Amino acid sequence: MDGIHDMGGMDGFGKVEVEENEPPFHEKWEGRVMAMQRAMGYAGAWHIDHSRYAQERIPPHIYLEASYYQKWALAMERNVVERGLAGADELEAGHALRGGKTLPRKFTPDMAANLTRGSFYRQQQAPARFKIGDRVRTKNIHPATHTRLPRYARDKIGVIELNNGCHMFPDSVASNLGDNPQWLYTVVFGGRDLWGPESDPTLKVSIEAFEPYLDPA
Repeated sequence: MDGIHDMGGMDGFGKVEVEENEPPFHEKWEGRVMAMQRAMGYAGAWHIDHSRYAQERIPPHIYLEASYYQKWALAMERNVVERGLAGADELEAGHALRGGKTLPRKFTPDMAANLTRGSFYRQQQAPARFKIGDRVRTKNIHPATHTRLPRYARDKIGVIELNNGCHMFPDSVASNLGDNPQWLYTVVFGGRDLWGPESDPTLKVSIEAFEPYLDPA
């Protein structure tokens, strides 16, 4: 979806300030938010694309003021309510008001050291449409739901530089439409193809683009 989260190529937000020796967490609550997110993902409460889509729906004036882990926390609250794991009244009260909902599995502290991300690879449903070296044009899409194609790279010509295999399609997963496996490519663009004739001619930008985002150039 189009929204304030998709800031690639936008002007007017000031310089990116790099914090030297930045710690993983600035406050203890941030670590707890990360732990909750990992636990809910392991338990099968929702997928990473549901988390991304929930963050994308944070109102712009809140999104711009919220810190990184505040966005995570707000997205978790939305997913908890939308998936019937707790009510908005329970979040407001700070404790359960009704019986809980059983999840497929439970994350325990002893699992933390060996926690790994699950594979997104899926069995191909059809042959790959493109091969390395093909020129492609990204589609000019504006879906009302989640997509992984950034606005700055829409309706642009690039070249396939890598086929990454077949993966679950985030656009479908985030909308609860199943895995819908799609081929995933690395596409490289010239700076001037993305930013116009005044861009650095030596600049190259690579993005990961799913096959439904692409047409032959």
